[in-house]
Amino acid sequence: MTPRTLPFDRPDPLAPPPAYAELRETAPVAKVVTPDGQEAWLVTSYDAVATVLADPRFGVSPPGGYPGNDTLFQDGPAHARLRRLVSKTFTARRVASMASRVEDLVAERVTAIIAAGPPADLVAALSTPLALTVIGELIGVPAAEREPLRRWAETALVVGEVPDVAAMTQAHQALREYSRGLVEAKRKEPGDDLLSALVEVRDTEDGRLDDDELSAMAMTLVEGGYLSARNAISVSVVQMIRDGRPAGEEFDVEEVLRRLSGLIGEALPRWATEDLELDGVRVHAGDMVLARLEAANQDPRHFAEPGTHLPGRPGKHLAFGHGAHYCLGAALARLEVSAVLRALGDRLPDLRLATPVEEIPWTHGFADSGPAAVQVTW
Repeated sequence: MTPRTLPFDRPDPLAPPPAYAELRETAPVAKVVTPDGQEAWLVTSYDAVATVLADPRFGVSPPGGYPGNDTLFQDGPAHARLRRLVSKTFTARRVASMASRVEDLVAERVTAIIAAGPPADLVAALSTPLALTVIGELIGVPAAEREPLRRWAETALVVGEVPDVAAMTQAHQALREYSRGLVEAKRKEPGDDLLSALVEVRDTEDGRLDDDELSAMAMTLVEGGYLSARNAISVSVVQMIRDGRPAGEEFDVEEVLRRLSGLIGEALPRWATEDLELDGVRVHAGDMVLARLEAANQDPRHFAEPGTHLPGRPGKHLAFGHGAHYCLGAALARLEVSAVLRALGDRLPDLRLATPVEEIPWTHGFADSGPAAVQVTW
């Protein structure tokens, strides 16, 4: 079979490419060519995707690794050590303690939107300031310093039709330098925030995080916690509006998140560390493997009527991954998306899109995609 070339056509911007369903039935592990010309294995069935995400023989680092990598995107003992240290402070309890604050922030934004009157851009008026404020308060970034972080994160990670490599590199370096300075500030004057807690965390077995690891973690939290949350909030609102769900009707945040997969981001590529067999296909050491969360979460063998929002649906989605690299920010994403959908359902029950879904402009990045603007009225 001639390898297909990515990306696949997506006639409906809120639905998976039809090619996923076809491949899931005929070749759930299929050879493809990436946009930059590399060959890879595309995985589209739930079972095979879950295997790739959890099996340590599929690493997140390419052969030879990434030079100077101090992030969680490592494999083996190095990743396990960082994960244990970070997990000591970035806990479900810490996120749960933010619930009332997130609800207050959402209420403030929705009040401002209502006061300004229709129409409104939900990305500019709600999802962007909310995501930026939440991640800023979580890691202890002063309010006056958050706007530059937003610009740097967007410039470094959002890829235009003609990428400005120089601007992206400069923004990435600015983020790195700011993160280093923030770590130094937390060492001198700790606060009641996650980064201060990470500076202080120590373990008899794992030691403590050094400055490079701390600054890398701060960058990861800013980039992922801002862009991923912004995109998740924006797309979840668009989905619920298009579903025509009346105000007060029950929604299941797990269903919302299941259907977000692939629209806002996919799992990072994996590389086989040894020769192995995956769903009957021989994969060789060094091969790139693309596990598609969107395809897995729409697999009808695991989710009946996968395109439908069914509250209380049985089964575990893979929106936040699976295994050792399960997303640390999952609880925070659930909190933000739930708070927004509840508030809009209660206070703007007749909210509707001012433009067709097909005309919503999207931005695309290395790890995340989402609407550049969502014009709504009521």
